[in-house]
Order: sequence, then C-alpha cells, then structure tokens
Amino acid sequence: MRKGIHPENYRLVVFKDMSNEETFITRSTAPSRETITLDGVEYPLIKVEISNTSHPFYTGKSMFIDTAGRIEKFKKRYAKKA
Repeated sequence: MRKGIHPENYRLVVFKDMSNEETFITRSTAPSRETITLDGVEYPLIKVEISNTSHPFYTGKSMFIDTAGRIEKFKKRYAKKA
C-alpha cells in the first residue's frame, strides 16, 4: 500500500439506523457534532437512513422508506405527459 494516503484519526463511533433505531459501534473518521452514551461511554453519533439491519437485501423483507418525499418527487418528474 502507498504510504500517507490513509487517515490516521480513526476513533470509535456509533452508527444509528434511523428507520429501526438499531445502533452499532465501529471505527470511523466521519465527523459528527452529536454524541450518544452507550454502556456508560460517550461516543460520537452518526445517523444513517438505512443499514444492514433494515435493508431489504439483508432482511429479505420489502420496506417502503420515503425520505423527504423523494418518491413523490421522482414520480412527478418522470410522470407521463397526457
């Protein structure tokens, strides 16, 4: 691997799936202003829309997730002209 291209400021971060409230801890360099306390330890918090615990490919379930009206915006944009 080339030297000097990888970040060195990895730290433990909590990722929270906002669709089902699942959390998991991993190492990341992603910036965050929010924090969360798990097991008495405070971690930076990164909120995600979808993760492996809610994604249809991993769960085998089909879910309807509409974030900020994206589906309606898509349908409006690509609707057939009468």
